[in-house]
Amino acid sequence: MPSAGRSRLPSFANIIARRGFQKWAARFPLTRRLVRREGEALFDLLAGFCHSQVLMALVQLEIPQALIEGPATSQSLAAKSGVPEDRMAVLLKAGTALGLLKSKRGGRVALTQRGAALVGVPGLQAMIRHHDVLYRDLADPVAFFRGETDPELAGFWPYVFGGDVDPQVAATYSDLMAQSQLLVADDTLDAVSLKGVRHLMDIGGGTGAFLAEVGARYANLKLTLFDLPAVAPHAEARFAQAGLAARTEIASGSFRTDALPAGPDAISLVRVLYDHSDETVSALLTKVYDALPEGGQLIISEPMSGGARPQRAGDAYFAIYTLAMGTGKARSADEIAQMCRRAGFQTIAQPAVRRPFITGVVVAAKGSS
Repeated sequence: MPSAGRSRLPSFANIIARRGFQKWAARFPLTRRLVRREGEALFDLLAGFCHSQVLMALVQLEIPQALIEGPATSQSLAAKSGVPEDRMAVLLKAGTALGLLKSKRGGRVALTQRGAALVGVPGLQAMIRHHDVLYRDLADPVAFFRGETDPELAGFWPYVFGGDVDPQVAATYSDLMAQSQLLVADDTLDAVSLKGVRHLMDIGGGTGAFLAEVGARYANLKLTLFDLPAVAPHAEARFAQAGLAARTEIASGSFRTDALPAGPDAISLVRVLYDHSDETVSALLTKVYDALPEGGQLIISEPMSGGARPQRAGDAYFAIYTLAMGTGKARSADEIAQMCRRAGFQTIAQPAVRRPFITGVVVAAKGSS
């Protein structure tokens, strides 16, 4: 403790926060680049909402689709979109500043590589369009974090609360999930080998997008999809189209209330746990452990928190998203591993993934009793 009569030295953060220090650091040769870089980063946070709305407008007006065939003028894009030319010019310049578009000769604009990815990345535009719900939920961020709002997003994903789900709602949810599932499946299957697995069951597998990708990579693997009665039947057409009907089985049920089908020696939970509370997740992991044979494998793949080292995707996006859903949360790989151990799993690994902002992976094995 400081001695009586001696004031405590100011913290480094307090020094940086002083206006005089900021003025000095912005001029001093050894610090001015750092000050500029930090200032630009803060401005990006300030302007982030405008940036996201520019992205939303480009997608909703289908500008990327219009430009995928080649460059176009702002006048032609304005006419197609029903947007006044002067306002379209502002939108296109904003898209250029964000690295989605680039200027060409003759007053035309074209897609950059990043802009082309808006068209090429499966499910990306669907998720961007869906964000209008999240934006409304965050309109009053202070009330949101105080828990004083009634988030609209919770109504979009009613399945997480259990009970019956309207078939149309289930179809909307399943379609959105399926469109974005391909990237998750690619990164998961690149990180985890299923060699030696005889029978894989995917719990909460929706329309079967993940299992279809598994089936394409592993020709002799038996596949079972387990999901709610209103969701699972939509997988039949996908499996038939992929030529997997002969080795796939669809089991309808709720992992909350129903027993899991017997037989699989591997079970996958892809983007399932982060939708649910710790209590629900713990009960599910125990069910999975009991359903697996000795040596059976559990594969968990979903967006994850950085834990003690917070990450932008897991902690500044998915954690907020699940908070708006009203249940679930983004957990770190270590948290998930610990929950698996409490369920009885003994051997747990955290394989590296190519794109942690898309998904993280935890693999757990059931040991001998």
